[in-house]
Amino acid sequence: MHDLALASPILTLFLIAAVGQFFGRVQLAGFRLGVAGVLFAGLAAGMVDPGLALPPIVLDLGLALFVYSLGIAAGPTLSETVRTRWRELLLVAGVLLGAAVLTWAGSFWLGLSAIQRAGLFAGGLTNTPALASVVEAAHARGADAPAAVVAYSLAYPGSVLASLLVVAGLRRARAHGAPVEGADAEVELGVVTRAALVRRRTVFAELDPELTRHVLLGRVVHGKLQRVASPDVVLEPGDIVSLIGQTHDLDRVIGLIGERAATELVHDREVLDYRRIFVSNRRLAGQSITSLELAPRFGALVTRVRRGDTELVGHPALVLELGDRVRVLAPPDRLPELSRLFGDSYRSLGELDVLAFSAGLTVGLALGALPIPLPGGSSFTLGQAGGPLIVGLLLGAQARTGTLVWQLPHGAGTTLRQVGLVLFFAAIGSRAGERFAATVTSAAGAGLALSGALLSFAVAAGIGLFAVRVLRLGVAPAGGLVAGALTQPAALAAACEQSGSDAPESTYAAVVPVAMLVKILLAQALLALP
Repeated sequence: MHDLALASPILTLFLIAAVGQFFGRVQLAGFRLGVAGVLFAGLAAGMVDPGLALPPIVLDLGLALFVYSLGIAAGPTLSETVRTRWRELLLVAGVLLGAAVLTWAGSFWLGLSAIQRAGLFAGGLTNTPALASVVEAAHARGADAPAAVVAYSLAYPGSVLASLLVVAGLRRARAHGAPVEGADAEVELGVVTRAALVRRRTVFAELDPELTRHVLLGRVVHGKLQRVASPDVVLEPGDIVSLIGQTHDLDRVIGLIGERAATELVHDREVLDYRRIFVSNRRLAGQSITSLELAPRFGALVTRVRRGDTELVGHPALVLELGDRVRVLAPPDRLPELSRLFGDSYRSLGELDVLAFSAGLTVGLALGALPIPLPGGSSFTLGQAGGPLIVGLLLGAQARTGTLVWQLPHGAGTTLRQVGLVLFFAAIGSRAGERFAATVTSAAGAGLALSGALLSFAVAAGIGLFAVRVLRLGVAPAGGLVAGALTQPAALAAACEQSGSDAPESTYAAVVPVAMLVKILLAQALLALP
């Protein structure tokens, strides 16, 4: 088998991937390596025989696929995140900057080279794109790239454990009066409210504009008349309305308009029915819900949008993405037309628009190779990590250009990121295995492992404590903020399990793109500093 693996790099690649994924699924004390198991399988292969190192093209291809598809996925929400969650983003950026300074100062005490401290920073903050950017920059400079991979690999496991400990301890750190669970981030809870105390001729949106813009009206029952609601609907005493929004918003709206009703409107499907429909029509990608004019055309309303594993309220300004599942409320006879409008084809969502994907990635790679001049006559390049990521973010935010749809269906995008990570981890691990074997049992290796865990703990604890004590976030969104700052899926899973909901996912998804960009820049700075 050894001789066969030496003769066939493709066989070696998939053997490393299979072994890594197998051990990545093993759970010990609530901790799993996940796809990072492929990195350690690659390191093991390189330790057995340096001749098993995979060709550089595997590393380059995996990196390009991962960062570009990541940028496409993060692009649509980046500007909205900066506008609405600037406090959380400033907190994350400030703490990460402090972590970079701490890493730089500690590298002198530990006797680390610039490439080692950059790898330690990426591993301590469990961020693969940062490692990728460091490795690529090291290759471009002719530096010792495997040293960064070794530092990353030694720091990674302890960093994940440290983040899990902080998430578990957030409940005790909660400020008095702050929400215990993630109700303030919970979405998609529909309640039925009797509008018994509202004044006549009161428009729903005018009750409290700051509050009601976060809550969506589903249907209104006035006497025997039942209809799809709109923000400008006039509420009458005795009306029964269904509301969709986040838990704490719903409670406040109910207090404004009256009391909860005992009627279950969801079981009444004679006049208005609902259906979950896939958005597979590429012409709808990048369009907002309100631009579809569903109410005047079909008497319909999108109440909820399921994006991946996250449920979103169907606000009119929400921009649709391929792979979304919209919950549409409409007269029963109009539902077939609505299915045709949205596409509702699960099969087509698994198909990749090769033209758009290849064109976008080509532009990203070209940008990454373009020399950018610096004062003094020198220059630098964004590389195969920075170029595709920036172009992916821009095209993801653009969604489409004419007939070219830059967006990726959610399932296809997830698969591409997974494949890219597997290729990158397998290649970079196999090429650093020999160096890892020489370092892991040394005092320097122990120092890197301990430093990574302490760095992760300091970042997670600093963000978590500030979030619950100063920003007064609930435990669930604070856990999502910690996981997002560390770009750590294991910490996110722990936060969701602790809160008993998917509430942390909202905060996690909001901060991950910015946290990732900041880490890439800081890792590059650590590499460049003396």
